[in-house]
Amino acid sequence: MKAIILAAGMGTRLRPLTHTRPKPTIRVAGRPIIHYAVENIVAAGIREIGVVVSPATRDDVQASLNGYAGVDIEYILQEKPQGLAHALSTARDWLADSPFVMYLGDNLFENGIVPFVEKFNADNPQALVALAAVKDPRQFGVAVVQDGRIVRLVEKPQDPPSNLAVAGIYVFTDAIHEVVAGLEPSGRGEYEITDAIQGLIGRGARVEGLTVEGWWKDTGKAEDLLDANRLLLSGIEPQVAGQVLDSRLVGRVVVEDGAVVRESTIIGPALIAAGSLVENAFVGPFTAIGPKAEVRDSEVEYSIVADRAVIKDVATRLQECVIGVGARVESRRGLPRAHRLVLGDESRVEIG
Repeated sequence: MKAIILAAGMGTRLRPLTHTRPKPTIRVAGRPIIHYAVENIVAAGIREIGVVVSPATRDDVQASLNGYAGVDIEYILQEKPQGLAHALSTARDWLADSPFVMYLGDNLFENGIVPFVEKFNADNPQALVALAAVKDPRQFGVAVVQDGRIVRLVEKPQDPPSNLAVAGIYVFTDAIHEVVAGLEPSGRGEYEITDAIQGLIGRGARVEGLTVEGWWKDTGKAEDLLDANRLLLSGIEPQVAGQVLDSRLVGRVVVEDGAVVRESTIIGPALIAAGSLVENAFVGPFTAIGPKAEVRDSEVEYSIVADRAVIKDVATRLQECVIGVGARVESRRGLPRAHRLVLGDESRVEIG
């Protein structure tokens, strides 16, 4: 069995974070999202992975995965994103006649994908789809299930026929390729994977659904990133490899090698990444400080602070923040007493 990870999308709902880097490379609980996908695939016994990238995402995704040991990674170029089924079609030659997992590269699963691969191997359907009950299924593909079989799929319906959302994991035989080859674009102008699976159903193929065990996160918005960060940090074990000087660590705190915590309080679960500096600061629960970031004379909690970001001399505690790579948050000293902001498109700032 092989696997493909889809990492060609532009992540428009997460702008401005995704103006400069693809969503699967954003760090959550200290690691790029796509690393969790690779880890889950490897845990299912799969060693051949194709990563579908676009010209805009290729370099960043490849840099994120460079040096990943124990797996054979092939990069497959999708020149222009035109839907999930189109992404699948770009990998057809590489997949050949192998059964395969298709994994959306911005999704996170508490318990991985082993149950889906095991059920596929045991039942031998033409397709197996991960499903999850959601409050508002209008933003997802939605399934109708009878006796364990999916009998209908609808993409982002305004009037959902059920509350079962398609949850970012698919397992297929090579029968899917012929259906994809005959697809027409949807009303959105994309080649929908839901239409392809519906085509399998129309041909009499057995398509099964399996409900996700544990939590599942589609990291489409900043709030989703923060919640995923919370969930993943909840499982960390305390470890101190860096320097901790005149500081107090409470609960599950990870201080990676090369990090420095000085005259500060860290309340876990929290992660202080390699090369970062926390000085005369408070870092509260569910916070991940990225590599080479700085938090000085400030307070931050329930937040993601990315690589090389700086938070300095901020009088008010920062909460529920996603601070991007290289971003700076500082107090202005002296006159005039004013806020000075440089913000990208789709940014959001709350000032008390």
